[in-house]
Parts: sequence; C-alpha cells; structure tokens
Amino acid sequence: MASTSVQRTANRKLVGQLLVLTAMMFGFGYALVPLYNVFCEVTGINGKTGRLSQVQAATLVPDKAREITVEFVTNVNAGLPWNFRPLQDKVVVHPGVLTSVAFEMGNRANYGIVGQAIPSLAPQTAARYFSKTECFCFARQPLAAGEQKTVPVRFIIDPKIPADVDRVTLSYTFFEAPPAPEPQAAVKGSAPNT
Repeated sequence: MASTSVQRTANRKLVGQLLVLTAMMFGFGYALVPLYNVFCEVTGINGKTGRLSQVQAATLVPDKAREITVEFVTNVNAGLPWNFRPLQDKVVVHPGVLTSVAFEMGNRANYGIVGQAIPSLAPQTAARYFSKTECFCFARQPLAAGEQKTVPVRFIIDPKIPADVDRVTLSYTFFEAPPAPEPQAAVKGSAPNT
C-alpha cells in the first residue's frame, strides 16, 4: 500500500509539472509573434522599417550635406498575374527630407485579385533609420480584372543613419492575399435593431 501511495504522489507531481510546462509553452507560443515583430523592428530583419506620421517626419532636421541613393526593386510571386514596377528605379535623397515615389501595379487576369506587398530593405543596418509615412504595403491591395493603379510611398531617412551607408535598396514582393472577411449577415428570423 505504501508503494502505491508513493507512486500516486509521484504521478500527481509529474502531471502538475507537465501542466505547468504546457502552460509555459502556450504562453511562449502566444508571445512569439509580438516578440518577433519587435525583434524585426529593432534589427531591421524581414524588411521591417519604422513608421512615422507626417508631423513626426517634419520634426527631423535635414542633412543637406549628405546624399543617399535609394533603389527600388519589385517582384511578383509566380502565381500572381500582376504587373508591378516603380515609376523611378532610384532616387537620391538627403537624410531628413520627406520623399515621395510612386509604383504602378496592374491585374492581367480577367477576375479580381487581392494582393499584399511584403517589403525588404538592404542593408539591414539602414532599416532602423528608414521610416515610411505612407505605403501601399500597409494594407491589402484589391485590383479588379484589368485594373491599373498608381500608388505612393512616402519615406524619410533619419539623419542619424551611419555615415558608411550611402545606398539603400527598398524591395517589394507582391503575393496573392485572401480577401478581407465579409461582415456577418443578420441571422434569419431575428428582429432587426431599431
């Protein structure tokens, strides 16, 4: 009897430890996405750049003595029948000056498609100094059959960018994205709100 009691106590202890371990794994999994996003914003990995308001951008003091070339590279995932290109291949900017560029996209299919652009920035050290105030990559882009659209990107490079960075490459790849879910319709038989 004594050994059965000891075995039950050991089993309860093991079950408790496994439950704590399961809860910790769930918590880690839940926190992983926000932690990854913070890590990417800090390091510039995965194309994460800063995001500023127009007001915040206006507070930066331009460095007119310095020029940085910003190149634009565009790609479309193989399964997406879109055209996508920058209207300018590159621009030369002064750090601290808000700059606007435009991109053109078009749907070659005979049906509507929703796309999502994923940005990337090189070199990685520049990502923490590169901020966008407006970008088509902030939201999904629906295009009707045959539709063409020109979209802006407004960005600013912080004057504190390291002195050895004189060229930055901003790259976008478009992927097909599922359309946003439709709002739920009212349940049949329920009275409308008045």
